[in-house]
Amino acid sequence: MENIRNFSIIAHIDHGKSTLADRIIEICGGLEKREMKDQVLDSMDIERERGITIKAQTVRLTYKADDGEVYYLNLIDTPGHVDFTYEVSRSLAACEGSVLVVDASQGVEAQTLANVYQAFDCNHEIIIVLNKVDLPAAAVDSVKSQIEDVIGLDASEAIPISAKSGVGVRDVLQAIVEKLHAPVGDKSENLCALLVDSWYDQYLGVVILVRIFDGEITPGMKIKMMETGASYTIDNVGYFLPKKSITERLSAGEVGFITAGIKDISDCQVGDTITDEKNPCKVSLKGFKPSVPVVFCGIFPVDVSDFEKLKESFQRLHLNDSSFSFEMETSAALGFGFRCGFLGLLHLEIIQERLDREFNVDIITTAPSVIYRIYLTNGELVELHNPAEMPEIVKINKIEEPWIKATIIVPEKYIGSVLALCEDKRGEQIDIRFIKDRAVVQYNLPLNEIVFDFYDRLKSATKGYASFDYQPTEYRQGDLVKVSILVNGEPVDALSMIIHRAKSEKRGRALCLKLKDLIPKQLFRIAIQATIGGKVIARETVSAYRKDVLAKCYGGDVTRKRKLLEKQKEGKKRMRQFGDVEIPQKAFIEALKISDD
Repeated sequence: MENIRNFSIIAHIDHGKSTLADRIIEICGGLEKREMKDQVLDSMDIERERGITIKAQTVRLTYKADDGEVYYLNLIDTPGHVDFTYEVSRSLAACEGSVLVVDASQGVEAQTLANVYQAFDCNHEIIIVLNKVDLPAAAVDSVKSQIEDVIGLDASEAIPISAKSGVGVRDVLQAIVEKLHAPVGDKSENLCALLVDSWYDQYLGVVILVRIFDGEITPGMKIKMMETGASYTIDNVGYFLPKKSITERLSAGEVGFITAGIKDISDCQVGDTITDEKNPCKVSLKGFKPSVPVVFCGIFPVDVSDFEKLKESFQRLHLNDSSFSFEMETSAALGFGFRCGFLGLLHLEIIQERLDREFNVDIITTAPSVIYRIYLTNGELVELHNPAEMPEIVKINKIEEPWIKATIIVPEKYIGSVLALCEDKRGEQIDIRFIKDRAVVQYNLPLNEIVFDFYDRLKSATKGYASFDYQPTEYRQGDLVKVSILVNGEPVDALSMIIHRAKSEKRGRALCLKLKDLIPKQLFRIAIQATIGGKVIARETVSAYRKDVLAKCYGGDVTRKRKLLEKQKEGKKRMRQFGDVEIPQKAFIEALKISDD
Protein backbone atom coordinates (compact mmCIF):
# COMPACT_ATOMS: atom_id res chain seq x y z
CA MET A 1 0.00 0.00 0.00
CA GLU A 2 2.94 2.37 0.58
CA ASN A 3 3.49 2.42 -3.20
CA ILE A 4 -0.12 3.14 -4.25
CA ARG A 5 -1.22 6.67 -5.23
CA ASN A 6 -4.88 7.46 -5.97
CA PHE A 7 -5.41 10.84 -7.65
CA SER A 8 -7.84 12.80 -9.85
CA ILE A 9 -7.08 15.32 -12.57
CA ILE A 10 -9.31 18.40 -12.15
CA ALA A 11 -9.62 21.56 -14.24
CA HIS A 12 -11.92 23.93 -16.12
CA ILE A 13 -13.21 22.84 -19.57
CA ASP A 14 -10.49 22.65 -22.27
CA HIS A 15 -7.55 23.22 -19.91
CA GLY A 16 -6.04 19.88 -20.93
CA LYS A 17 -7.09 17.19 -18.39
CA SER A 18 -7.67 14.41 -20.91
CA THR A 19 -4.51 15.29 -22.90
CA LEU A 20 -2.42 15.14 -19.70
CA ALA A 21 -4.04 11.75 -18.91
CA ASP A 22 -2.98 10.57 -22.43
CA ARG A 23 0.67 11.55 -21.82
CA ILE A 24 0.71 9.90 -18.36
CA ILE A 25 -0.68 6.65 -19.87
CA GLU A 26 1.95 6.85 -22.64
CA ILE A 27 4.90 7.41 -20.25
CA CYS A 28 3.72 4.63 -17.89
CA GLY A 29 3.28 2.23 -20.84
CA GLY A 30 -0.45 1.66 -20.27
CA LEU A 31 -0.90 1.39 -24.05
CA GLU A 32 1.52 0.81 -26.89
CA LYS A 33 2.29 3.68 -29.27
CA ARG A 34 0.09 2.20 -32.06
CA GLU A 35 -2.89 1.91 -29.64
CA MET A 36 -2.72 5.52 -28.48
CA LYS A 37 -5.20 8.10 -29.74
CA ASP A 38 -6.15 11.57 -28.53
CA GLN A 39 -8.33 11.60 -25.38
CA VAL A 40 -7.98 7.84 -25.03
CA LEU A 41 -10.08 7.79 -21.83
CA ASP A 42 -13.04 9.54 -23.50
CA SER A 43 -14.74 6.30 -24.53
CA MET A 44 -18.11 7.61 -25.78
CA ASP A 45 -18.46 8.85 -29.38
CA ILE A 46 -20.36 11.89 -28.12
CA GLU A 47 -17.37 12.86 -25.89
CA ARG A 48 -14.97 12.65 -28.82
CA GLU A 49 -17.26 14.64 -31.15
CA ARG A 50 -17.93 17.46 -28.67
CA GLY A 51 -14.39 17.46 -27.30
CA ILE A 52 -15.60 17.26 -23.68
CA THR A 53 -15.37 14.67 -20.92
CA ILE A 54 -18.79 13.53 -19.67
CA LYS A 55 -17.93 10.42 -17.63
CA ALA A 56 -15.04 10.21 -15.16
CA GLN A 57 -12.75 7.35 -16.31
CA THR A 58 -10.25 5.41 -14.25
CA VAL A 59 -6.98 3.68 -15.17
CA ARG A 60 -4.29 1.83 -13.15
CA LEU A 61 -0.70 2.51 -14.21
CA THR A 62 2.76 1.33 -13.16
CA TYR A 63 5.44 4.01 -12.80
CA LYS A 64 9.14 3.56 -12.05
CA ALA A 65 10.30 6.61 -10.06
CA ASP A 66 13.73 8.27 -10.27
CA ASP A 67 14.90 6.32 -7.20
CA GLY A 68 14.06 2.99 -8.96
CA GLU A 69 10.99 2.33 -6.75
CA VAL A 70 7.86 1.03 -8.59
CA TYR A 71 4.56 2.82 -7.85
CA TYR A 72 0.96 1.91 -8.77
CA LEU A 73 -1.03 4.95 -9.83
CA ASN A 74 -4.83 4.95 -9.94
CA LEU A 75 -5.69 7.92 -12.16
CA ILE A 76 -9.24 9.29 -12.50
CA ASP A 77 -9.83 11.78 -15.35
CA THR A 78 -12.83 14.00 -14.53
CA PRO A 79 -15.21 16.25 -16.53
CA GLY A 80 -14.83 20.05 -16.43
CA HIS A 81 -18.33 21.31 -17.23
CA VAL A 82 -20.58 22.64 -14.43
CA ASP A 83 -23.34 20.15 -15.43
CA PHE A 84 -21.09 17.19 -14.51
CA THR A 85 -19.83 18.33 -11.09
CA TYR A 86 -21.47 15.26 -9.48
CA GLU A 87 -19.10 13.02 -11.50
CA VAL A 88 -16.18 15.09 -10.13
CA SER A 89 -17.34 14.89 -6.49
CA ARG A 90 -17.69 11.08 -6.70
CA SER A 91 -14.24 10.69 -8.26
CA LEU A 92 -12.61 12.88 -5.59
CA ALA A 93 -14.14 10.74 -2.81
CA ALA A 94 -12.20 7.73 -4.15
CA CYS A 95 -8.82 9.56 -4.10
CA GLU A 96 -6.30 11.05 -1.68
CA GLY A 97 -4.95 13.81 -3.94
CA SER A 98 -5.67 15.98 -6.98
CA VAL A 99 -3.67 17.34 -9.88
CA LEU A 100 -5.05 20.80 -10.64
CA VAL A 101 -4.49 21.74 -14.30
CA VAL A 102 -4.61 25.47 -15.15
CA ASP A 103 -4.25 26.76 -18.72
CA ALA A 104 -1.23 29.13 -18.73
CA SER A 105 -2.87 31.29 -21.42
CA GLN A 106 -6.41 31.42 -19.93
CA GLY A 107 -5.65 31.47 -16.20
CA VAL A 108 -8.07 30.65 -13.36
CA GLU A 109 -11.68 30.18 -14.53
CA ALA A 110 -14.99 29.49 -12.78
CA GLN A 111 -14.84 25.68 -12.84
CA THR A 112 -11.19 25.77 -11.73
CA LEU A 113 -12.47 27.39 -8.54
CA ALA A 114 -15.48 25.09 -8.14
CA ASN A 115 -13.42 21.89 -8.58
CA VAL A 116 -10.64 23.06 -6.24
CA TYR A 117 -13.19 23.77 -3.49
CA GLN A 118 -14.57 20.23 -3.94
CA ALA A 119 -11.02 18.88 -3.55
CA PHE A 120 -10.59 20.97 -0.36
CA ASP A 121 -13.81 19.40 1.01
CA CYS A 122 -12.24 15.96 0.51
CA ASN A 123 -9.02 17.08 2.33
CA HIS A 124 -6.93 16.51 -0.79
CA GLU A 125 -3.28 17.34 -1.25
CA ILE A 126 -3.18 19.46 -4.44
CA ILE A 127 -0.42 19.54 -7.07
CA ILE A 128 -0.64 22.61 -9.34
CA VAL A 129 0.21 22.11 -13.01
CA LEU A 130 0.40 24.96 -15.56
CA ASN A 131 -0.46 23.54 -18.98
CA LYS A 132 0.07 24.96 -22.52
CA VAL A 133 3.25 26.86 -21.53
CA ASP A 134 4.46 26.44 -25.15
CA LEU A 135 1.70 28.74 -26.47
CA PRO A 136 2.71 32.31 -27.45
CA ALA A 137 -0.08 33.68 -25.20
CA ALA A 138 1.15 31.78 -22.10
CA ALA A 139 1.74 34.05 -19.07
CA VAL A 140 3.17 31.73 -16.41
CA ASP A 141 4.02 34.35 -13.74
CA SER A 142 0.69 36.16 -14.16
CA VAL A 143 -1.28 32.88 -13.81
CA LYS A 144 0.74 31.88 -10.73
CA SER A 145 -0.17 35.13 -8.99
CA GLN A 146 -3.81 34.63 -10.09
CA ILE A 147 -3.86 31.20 -8.43
CA GLU A 148 -2.49 32.72 -5.22
CA ASP A 149 -4.91 35.68 -5.28
CA VAL A 150 -8.12 33.89 -6.35
CA ILE A 151 -7.72 30.39 -4.86
CA GLY A 152 -5.24 31.07 -2.06
CA LEU A 153 -2.85 28.22 -2.92
CA ASP A 154 0.94 28.61 -2.97
CA ALA A 155 1.85 28.43 -6.68
CA SER A 156 5.62 28.84 -6.29
CA GLU A 157 6.14 25.11 -7.00
CA ALA A 158 3.59 24.91 -9.86
CA ILE A 159 4.90 22.58 -12.59
CA PRO A 160 5.04 24.11 -16.11
CA ILE A 161 4.11 21.52 -18.78
CA SER A 162 2.84 21.07 -22.30
CA ALA A 163 0.48 18.07 -22.19
CA LYS A 164 0.31 17.99 -26.00
CA SER A 165 4.04 17.63 -26.57
CA GLY A 166 4.76 15.81 -23.27
CA VAL A 167 7.20 18.45 -21.92
CA GLY A 168 7.31 18.39 -18.10
CA VAL A 169 4.89 15.43 -17.67
CA ARG A 170 7.57 13.28 -15.97
CA ASP A 171 7.93 16.03 -13.35
CA VAL A 172 4.17 15.73 -12.67
CA LEU A 173 4.52 11.95 -12.13
CA GLN A 174 7.49 12.50 -9.85
CA ALA A 175 5.48 15.09 -7.83
CA ILE A 176 2.56 12.63 -7.53
CA VAL A 177 4.73 9.90 -5.95
CA GLU A 178 6.64 12.35 -3.72
CA LYS A 179 3.90 14.75 -2.54
CA LEU A 180 0.69 12.70 -2.41
CA HIS A 181 0.34 10.34 0.52
CA ALA A 182 -0.45 6.64 0.24
CA PRO A 183 -4.00 5.41 0.99
CA VAL A 184 -4.85 4.35 4.55
CA GLY A 185 -6.47 0.96 5.16
CA ASP A 186 -5.99 -2.55 6.55
CA LYS A 187 -5.95 -5.70 4.38
CA SER A 188 -6.65 -7.92 7.38
CA GLU A 189 -9.93 -6.13 8.32
CA ASN A 190 -13.39 -7.14 7.05
CA LEU A 191 -14.14 -5.98 3.52
CA CYS A 192 -15.30 -2.35 3.24
CA ALA A 193 -15.54 -0.95 -0.31
CA LEU A 194 -17.20 2.11 -1.86
CA LEU A 195 -19.37 1.73 -4.97
CA VAL A 196 -18.01 4.64 -7.05
CA ASP A 197 -19.68 3.99 -10.42
CA SER A 198 -21.54 1.31 -12.39
CA TRP A 199 -22.63 0.60 -15.96
CA TYR A 200 -24.49 -2.15 -17.82
CA ASP A 201 -22.77 -4.72 -20.03
CA GLN A 202 -25.11 -6.93 -22.04
CA TYR A 203 -22.86 -9.99 -21.52
CA LEU A 204 -21.68 -9.46 -17.92
CA GLY A 205 -24.65 -7.64 -16.38
CA VAL A 206 -23.81 -4.67 -14.13
CA VAL A 207 -20.08 -3.85 -13.90
CA ILE A 208 -19.18 -1.99 -10.68
CA LEU A 209 -16.22 0.34 -10.09
CA VAL A 210 -15.07 0.09 -6.46
CA ARG A 211 -12.52 1.71 -4.15
CA ILE A 212 -11.41 -0.74 -1.43
CA PHE A 213 -10.89 0.94 1.96
CA ASP A 214 -10.35 -2.20 4.12
CA GLY A 215 -9.98 -5.94 3.48
CA GLU A 216 -9.77 -7.77 0.17
CA ILE A 217 -12.21 -8.83 -2.56
CA THR A 218 -11.67 -12.08 -4.50
CA PRO A 219 -13.60 -14.16 -7.07
CA GLY A 220 -16.08 -16.59 -5.45
CA MET A 221 -16.56 -14.32 -2.42
CA LYS A 222 -20.17 -13.56 -1.40
CA ILE A 223 -20.70 -9.81 -1.06
CA LYS A 224 -23.57 -7.72 0.28
CA MET A 225 -24.66 -4.19 -0.64
CA MET A 226 -25.30 -2.57 2.76
CA GLU A 227 -27.95 -0.08 1.63
CA THR A 228 -30.04 -2.27 -0.68
CA GLY A 229 -29.36 -5.56 1.19
CA ALA A 230 -28.70 -7.44 -2.09
CA SER A 231 -26.20 -10.34 -2.04
CA TYR A 232 -24.13 -11.65 -4.95
CA THR A 233 -21.20 -13.99 -5.59
CA ILE A 234 -18.19 -12.35 -7.30
CA ASP A 235 -17.33 -13.72 -10.76
CA ASN A 236 -14.34 -11.56 -11.66
CA VAL A 237 -12.25 -8.71 -10.25
CA GLY A 238 -9.83 -6.55 -12.21
CA TYR A 239 -8.33 -3.19 -13.19
CA PHE A 240 -8.45 -0.93 -16.23
CA LEU A 241 -4.94 -0.61 -17.66
CA PRO A 242 -6.81 1.12 -19.55
CA LYS A 243 -7.85 -2.17 -21.19
CA LYS A 244 -9.72 -4.54 -18.88
CA SER A 245 -7.35 -6.83 -16.97
CA ILE A 246 -8.58 -9.65 -14.71
CA THR A 247 -6.66 -10.16 -11.43
CA GLU A 248 -6.79 -12.53 -8.44
CA ARG A 249 -7.78 -9.93 -5.84
CA LEU A 250 -8.34 -6.26 -5.07
CA SER A 251 -6.85 -5.14 -1.75
CA ALA A 252 -7.20 -2.13 0.57
CA GLY A 253 -6.24 1.14 -1.11
CA GLU A 254 -6.91 -0.08 -4.67
CA VAL A 255 -9.44 0.98 -7.29
CA GLY A 256 -10.84 -1.62 -9.70
CA PHE A 257 -13.96 -3.28 -11.07
CA ILE A 258 -16.02 -6.31 -10.09
CA THR A 259 -18.67 -8.37 -11.93
CA ALA A 260 -21.15 -10.67 -10.21
CA GLY A 261 -23.83 -11.40 -12.84
CA ILE A 262 -25.99 -8.55 -11.46
CA LYS A 263 -29.11 -8.19 -13.59
CA ASP A 264 -31.25 -6.09 -11.23
CA ILE A 265 -30.11 -2.51 -11.83
CA SER A 266 -31.87 -1.17 -8.70
CA ASP A 267 -29.50 -3.20 -6.44
CA CYS A 268 -26.55 -0.98 -7.39
CA GLN A 269 -26.70 2.47 -5.85
CA VAL A 270 -23.76 4.81 -6.25
CA GLY A 271 -22.22 5.56 -2.82
CA ASP A 272 -23.33 2.22 -1.32
CA THR A 273 -20.91 0.22 0.85
CA ILE A 274 -19.96 -3.29 -0.33
CA THR A 275 -18.95 -5.79 2.36
CA ASP A 276 -18.46 -9.51 2.99
CA GLU A 277 -21.84 -11.16 3.62
CA LYS A 278 -20.45 -13.52 6.32
CA ASN A 279 -18.17 -10.98 8.02
CA PRO A 280 -19.66 -7.53 7.40
CA CYS A 281 -17.86 -4.32 8.34
CA LYS A 282 -19.24 -2.58 11.45
CA VAL A 283 -20.01 0.85 9.95
CA SER A 284 -20.96 1.68 6.39
CA LEU A 285 -19.06 4.43 4.53
CA LYS A 286 -20.75 7.82 4.41
CA GLY A 287 -21.14 7.58 0.60
CA PHE A 288 -22.06 10.64 -1.48
CA LYS A 289 -24.55 13.41 -0.96
CA PRO A 290 -27.43 12.77 -3.38
CA SER A 291 -27.37 15.10 -6.38
CA VAL A 292 -30.14 17.72 -6.55
CA PRO A 293 -31.58 18.20 -10.07
CA VAL A 294 -32.04 21.85 -11.03
CA VAL A 295 -33.73 21.50 -14.44
CA PHE A 296 -36.77 19.34 -15.19
CA CYS A 297 -38.49 18.39 -18.42
CA GLY A 298 -40.90 15.75 -19.68
CA ILE A 299 -39.61 13.07 -22.08
CA PHE A 300 -42.19 11.05 -24.02
CA PRO A 301 -41.80 8.30 -26.65
CA VAL A 302 -42.90 9.37 -30.16
CA ASP A 303 -44.45 5.91 -30.57
CA VAL A 304 -46.57 4.84 -27.55
CA SER A 305 -45.41 1.23 -27.97
CA ASP A 306 -41.82 2.35 -27.12
CA PHE A 307 -42.77 3.24 -23.51
CA GLU A 308 -41.25 0.08 -21.94
CA LYS A 309 -38.11 0.44 -24.08
CA LEU A 310 -37.76 4.06 -22.91
CA LYS A 311 -38.20 2.99 -19.26
CA GLU A 312 -35.45 0.36 -19.58
CA SER A 313 -33.18 2.90 -21.32
CA PHE A 314 -33.69 5.35 -18.43
CA GLN A 315 -32.85 2.67 -15.86
CA ARG A 316 -29.56 1.90 -17.62
CA LEU A 317 -28.72 5.59 -18.02
CA HIS A 318 -29.40 6.19 -14.30
CA LEU A 319 -27.10 3.26 -13.44
CA ASN A 320 -24.31 4.96 -15.41
CA ASP A 321 -25.23 8.56 -14.43
CA SER A 322 -26.77 8.79 -10.95
CA SER A 323 -27.27 12.58 -11.21
CA PHE A 324 -30.03 11.88 -13.78
CA SER A 325 -33.43 11.15 -12.17
CA PHE A 326 -36.83 10.19 -13.63
CA GLU A 327 -40.40 9.39 -12.58
CA MET A 328 -43.53 8.48 -14.54
CA GLU A 329 -46.04 11.10 -15.67
CA THR A 330 -48.90 11.40 -18.18
CA SER A 331 -49.82 14.21 -20.54
CA ALA A 332 -53.12 14.84 -22.31
CA ALA A 333 -51.31 15.61 -25.57
CA LEU A 334 -48.35 13.22 -25.41
CA GLY A 335 -49.62 10.19 -23.42
CA PHE A 336 -47.39 8.21 -21.03
CA GLY A 337 -43.84 9.42 -20.40
CA PHE A 338 -41.39 10.52 -17.70
CA ARG A 339 -40.58 13.67 -15.76
CA CYS A 340 -36.78 13.84 -15.75
CA GLY A 341 -34.34 15.85 -13.61
CA PHE A 342 -30.97 17.15 -14.84
CA LEU A 343 -28.07 19.23 -13.50
CA GLY A 344 -28.31 21.66 -16.43
CA LEU A 345 -29.19 22.09 -20.11
CA LEU A 346 -25.98 20.45 -21.41
CA HIS A 347 -26.78 17.45 -19.20
CA LEU A 348 -30.27 17.33 -20.78
CA GLU A 349 -28.78 17.52 -24.31
CA ILE A 350 -26.32 14.71 -23.59
CA ILE A 351 -29.07 12.43 -22.20
CA GLN A 352 -31.22 13.14 -25.30
CA GLU A 353 -28.33 12.25 -27.59
CA ARG A 354 -27.43 9.10 -25.64
CA LEU A 355 -31.06 7.91 -25.84
CA ASP A 356 -30.90 8.26 -29.60
CA ARG A 357 -27.45 6.71 -30.12
CA GLU A 358 -27.19 4.01 -27.47
CA PHE A 359 -30.84 2.94 -27.20
CA ASN A 360 -32.33 4.08 -30.54
CA VAL A 361 -35.48 5.60 -28.98
CA ASP A 362 -37.37 8.44 -30.69
CA ILE A 363 -38.51 10.98 -28.08
CA ILE A 364 -40.40 14.25 -27.65
CA THR A 365 -39.02 16.66 -25.04
CA THR A 366 -41.11 19.33 -23.30
CA ALA A 367 -39.84 22.80 -22.36
CA PRO A 368 -37.32 22.66 -19.48
CA SER A 369 -38.47 24.16 -16.18
CA VAL A 370 -37.29 24.40 -12.56
CA ILE A 371 -39.06 23.45 -9.29
CA TYR A 372 -41.47 26.14 -8.12
CA ARG A 373 -43.02 26.27 -4.64
CA ILE A 374 -46.72 27.18 -4.76
CA TYR A 375 -48.49 28.25 -1.56
CA LEU A 376 -52.24 27.61 -1.92
CA THR A 377 -54.99 29.68 -0.28
CA ASN A 378 -55.81 26.69 1.98
CA GLY A 379 -52.28 26.86 3.48
CA GLU A 380 -50.94 23.86 1.53
CA LEU A 381 -47.44 23.91 -0.06
CA VAL A 382 -47.08 22.26 -3.50
CA GLU A 383 -43.80 21.65 -5.35
CA LEU A 384 -44.43 22.14 -9.06
CA HIS A 385 -42.15 20.34 -11.56
CA ASN A 386 -44.44 20.56 -14.58
CA PRO A 387 -46.01 23.89 -15.67
CA ALA A 388 -48.99 22.01 -17.15
CA GLU A 389 -50.01 20.95 -13.60
CA MET A 390 -50.15 24.49 -12.17
CA PRO A 391 -53.33 24.97 -10.04
CA GLU A 392 -55.96 27.55 -10.99
CA ILE A 393 -54.88 31.12 -10.29
CA VAL A 394 -57.71 31.69 -7.77
CA LYS A 395 -56.35 28.89 -5.55
CA ILE A 396 -52.82 30.33 -5.40
CA ASN A 397 -51.67 32.57 -2.58
CA LYS A 398 -48.05 33.08 -3.76
CA ILE A 399 -45.40 31.43 -5.95
CA GLU A 400 -41.71 31.12 -5.04
CA GLU A 401 -38.89 30.43 -7.50
CA PRO A 402 -35.34 29.11 -6.91
CA TRP A 403 -32.41 31.57 -7.01
CA ILE A 404 -28.72 30.84 -7.54
CA LYS A 405 -25.39 32.50 -6.75
CA ALA A 406 -23.49 32.81 -10.03
CA THR A 407 -19.72 33.37 -10.35
CA ILE A 408 -18.56 34.72 -13.71
CA ILE A 409 -14.87 35.24 -14.51
CA VAL A 410 -14.39 37.46 -17.56
CA PRO A 411 -11.69 39.65 -19.22
CA GLU A 412 -12.05 43.26 -18.09
CA LYS A 413 -13.04 44.63 -21.53
CA TYR A 414 -16.24 42.52 -21.61
CA ILE A 415 -17.45 43.47 -18.13
CA GLY A 416 -20.10 45.92 -19.45
CA SER A 417 -21.91 43.36 -21.62
CA VAL A 418 -21.84 40.77 -18.77
CA LEU A 419 -23.39 43.22 -16.29
CA ALA A 420 -26.04 44.22 -18.87
CA LEU A 421 -26.94 40.54 -19.45
CA CYS A 422 -27.23 39.82 -15.71
CA GLU A 423 -29.42 42.89 -15.18
CA ASP A 424 -31.63 41.82 -18.10
CA LYS A 425 -32.06 38.45 -16.38
CA ARG A 426 -33.36 40.12 -13.16
CA GLY A 427 -30.00 39.68 -11.44
CA GLU A 428 -28.77 41.35 -8.23
CA GLN A 429 -25.07 42.18 -8.05
CA ILE A 430 -23.29 40.82 -4.95
CA ASP A 431 -19.63 41.54 -5.66
CA ILE A 432 -17.17 42.50 -8.37
CA ARG A 433 -13.38 42.10 -8.00
CA PHE A 434 -10.54 42.82 -10.41
CA ILE A 435 -7.48 40.59 -10.49
CA LYS A 436 -4.89 41.74 -13.04
CA ASP A 437 -6.88 42.12 -16.31
CA ARG A 438 -9.81 39.92 -15.27
CA ALA A 439 -13.00 40.54 -13.32
CA VAL A 440 -14.67 38.09 -10.92
CA VAL A 441 -18.38 38.96 -10.90
CA GLN A 442 -20.88 37.48 -8.44
CA TYR A 443 -24.64 37.79 -8.96
CA ASN A 444 -27.85 36.45 -7.45
CA LEU A 445 -30.01 35.26 -10.37
CA PRO A 446 -33.35 33.45 -10.73
CA LEU A 447 -32.66 29.91 -11.96
CA ASN A 448 -35.47 29.91 -14.55
CA GLU A 449 -33.71 32.79 -16.36
CA ILE A 450 -30.51 30.70 -16.59
CA VAL A 451 -32.22 27.59 -17.93
CA PHE A 452 -33.05 28.86 -21.41
CA ASP A 453 -30.32 30.85 -23.14
CA PHE A 454 -28.11 32.51 -20.50
CA TYR A 455 -24.97 30.44 -21.19
CA ASP A 456 -25.18 30.94 -24.98
CA ARG A 457 -25.73 34.69 -24.62
CA LEU A 458 -22.86 34.97 -22.11
CA LYS A 459 -20.48 33.22 -24.49
CA SER A 460 -21.51 35.36 -27.48
CA ALA A 461 -21.33 38.61 -25.44
CA THR A 462 -17.75 37.81 -24.36
CA LYS A 463 -16.53 36.09 -27.57
CA GLY A 464 -16.26 32.82 -25.62
CA TYR A 465 -13.88 34.16 -22.94
CA ALA A 466 -16.27 34.17 -19.95
CA SER A 467 -16.52 31.19 -17.61
CA PHE A 468 -19.56 30.51 -15.48
CA ASP A 469 -20.35 28.48 -12.36
CA TYR A 470 -23.32 28.51 -9.96
CA GLN A 471 -24.74 27.10 -6.70
CA PRO A 472 -28.45 27.03 -5.76
CA THR A 473 -29.10 29.28 -2.72
CA GLU A 474 -32.74 30.02 -1.79
CA TYR A 475 -36.39 30.38 -2.83
CA ARG A 476 -37.95 33.84 -3.28
CA GLN A 477 -41.44 35.06 -4.05
CA GLY A 478 -41.90 36.24 -7.64
CA ASP A 479 -44.61 37.69 -9.89
CA LEU A 480 -44.85 34.56 -12.03
CA VAL A 481 -47.53 33.52 -14.54
CA LYS A 482 -48.23 30.43 -16.63
CA VAL A 483 -48.14 31.02 -20.39
CA SER A 484 -50.11 28.37 -22.31
CA ILE A 485 -49.82 27.75 -26.04
CA LEU A 486 -53.00 26.88 -27.98
CA VAL A 487 -52.78 25.39 -31.46
CA ASN A 488 -56.10 25.40 -33.31
CA GLY A 489 -57.82 26.06 -29.96
CA GLU A 490 -56.21 23.01 -28.27
CA PRO A 491 -53.67 23.55 -25.43
CA VAL A 492 -50.24 21.96 -26.03
CA ASP A 493 -48.95 20.79 -22.59
CA ALA A 494 -45.41 20.36 -23.83
CA LEU A 495 -45.02 24.06 -24.67
CA SER A 496 -46.58 25.64 -21.57
CA MET A 497 -44.14 27.51 -19.33
CA ILE A 498 -43.94 29.55 -16.15
CA ILE A 499 -42.33 32.96 -16.59
CA HIS A 500 -42.06 36.38 -14.93
CA ARG A 501 -45.06 38.58 -15.82
CA ALA A 502 -42.84 41.36 -17.22
CA LYS A 503 -41.41 39.00 -19.84
CA SER A 504 -44.51 36.90 -20.55
CA GLU A 505 -45.82 38.87 -23.54
CA LYS A 506 -42.40 39.05 -25.23
CA ARG A 507 -41.72 35.34 -24.77
CA GLY A 508 -45.29 34.38 -25.83
CA ARG A 509 -45.01 36.43 -29.03
CA ALA A 510 -41.56 34.97 -29.84
CA LEU A 511 -42.84 31.42 -29.33
CA CYS A 512 -45.91 31.98 -31.55
CA LEU A 513 -43.69 33.44 -34.30
CA LYS A 514 -41.31 30.48 -34.07
CA LEU A 515 -44.17 27.94 -34.21
CA LYS A 516 -45.66 29.71 -37.23
CA ASP A 517 -42.50 28.82 -39.19
CA LEU A 518 -42.22 25.31 -37.75
CA ILE A 519 -45.78 23.96 -38.03
CA PRO A 520 -46.39 22.71 -41.59
CA LYS A 521 -49.33 24.16 -43.56
CA GLN A 522 -52.62 22.24 -43.57
CA LEU A 523 -55.64 22.55 -45.86
CA PHE A 524 -57.17 24.96 -43.33
CA ARG A 525 -55.86 27.99 -41.41
CA ILE A 526 -54.29 27.28 -38.00
CA ALA A 527 -54.41 29.77 -35.15
CA ILE A 528 -51.45 29.74 -32.73
CA GLN A 529 -52.17 31.62 -29.50
CA ALA A 530 -50.28 32.38 -26.30
CA THR A 531 -52.57 32.86 -23.30
CA ILE A 532 -52.37 33.74 -19.60
CA GLY A 533 -55.50 32.31 -18.02
CA GLY A 534 -58.27 33.30 -20.43
CA LYS A 535 -56.43 36.30 -21.87
CA VAL A 536 -54.76 35.97 -25.29
CA ILE A 537 -51.41 37.81 -25.23
CA ALA A 538 -50.11 36.85 -28.70
CA ARG A 539 -51.47 35.26 -31.89
CA GLU A 540 -50.10 34.09 -35.22
CA THR A 541 -51.89 32.29 -38.08
CA VAL A 542 -50.49 29.55 -40.32
CA SER A 543 -52.13 30.14 -43.71
CA ALA A 544 -53.85 27.25 -45.50
CA TYR A 545 -52.74 25.49 -48.66
CA ARG A 546 -54.79 26.94 -51.46
CA LYS A 547 -56.06 24.50 -54.06
CA ASP A 548 -56.93 26.21 -57.33
CA VAL A 549 -60.53 25.03 -57.84
CA LEU A 550 -60.90 27.41 -60.80
CA ALA A 551 -58.12 25.72 -62.79
CA LYS A 552 -60.57 23.97 -65.14
CA CYS A 553 -62.88 27.00 -65.55
CA TYR A 554 -62.09 28.44 -68.93
CA GLY A 555 -64.18 31.61 -69.31
CA GLY A 556 -67.91 31.24 -68.70
CA ASP A 557 -70.13 33.05 -66.26
CA VAL A 558 -68.63 34.51 -63.04
CA THR A 559 -71.43 32.91 -60.97
CA ARG A 560 -70.00 29.47 -61.76
CA LYS A 561 -66.63 30.49 -60.40
CA ARG A 562 -68.24 32.02 -57.30
CA LYS A 563 -70.19 28.80 -56.73
CA LEU A 564 -66.99 26.72 -56.78
CA LEU A 565 -65.21 29.11 -54.36
CA GLU A 566 -68.20 29.04 -51.94
CA LYS A 567 -68.16 25.24 -52.05
CA GLN A 568 -64.42 25.22 -51.23
CA LYS A 569 -64.97 27.68 -48.37
CA GLU A 570 -67.66 25.41 -46.83
CA GLY A 571 -65.36 22.39 -47.09
CA LYS A 572 -62.48 24.20 -45.36
CA LYS A 573 -64.79 25.37 -42.60
CA ARG A 574 -65.96 21.80 -41.96
CA MET A 575 -62.41 20.47 -42.12
CA ARG A 576 -61.22 23.06 -39.64
CA GLN A 577 -63.97 22.02 -37.25
CA PHE A 578 -62.64 18.45 -37.11
CA GLY A 579 -59.07 19.03 -38.24
CA ASP A 580 -56.18 17.76 -36.09
CA VAL A 581 -52.80 19.49 -36.25
CA GLU A 582 -49.65 17.35 -36.13
CA ILE A 583 -46.80 19.27 -34.48
CA PRO A 584 -43.42 17.87 -35.63
CA GLN A 585 -40.77 16.90 -33.04
CA LYS A 586 -38.42 19.52 -34.55
CA ALA A 587 -40.93 22.22 -33.53
CA PHE A 588 -40.72 21.22 -29.84
CA ILE A 589 -36.91 21.27 -29.79
CA GLU A 590 -36.54 24.50 -31.81
CA ALA A 591 -39.17 26.27 -29.70
CA LEU A 592 -37.01 25.63 -26.60
CA LYS A 593 -34.12 27.55 -28.14
CA ILE A 594 -35.90 30.91 -28.41
CA SER A 595 -34.16 33.79 -26.71
CA ASP A 596 -35.67 36.95 -25.22
CA ASP A 597 -34.09 38.92 -28.07
